Amino acid sequence: MFDPERPYRCSPQVALRPEPFGALVYHFGTRRLSFLKTPELLRIVRSLELHDDVRSALDGAGVRPERHAAYLRALAGLATAGTIEPR
Repeated sequence: MFDPERPYRCSPQVALRPEPFGALVYHFGTRRLSFLKTPELLRIVRSLELHDDVRSALDGAGVRPERHAAYLRALAGLATAGTIEPR
């Protein structure tokens, strides 16, 4: 279960390819291709490892507080898909 109070990281089984819209995400374990739909979400995913918890990563990426809920939902989906994982 995704917990934004915990530290996360991008899975080592995942490759991110930046694109103007955000990024292509390829998971080598599941062979699944997915997308990060905003450059901001890519910044967050890349910076997760640098922060003590997910909320700090959102703040560090400059996400406005009123947008936190939307990004937390997106990150929960990425955790379910195995794109990000607890550290």
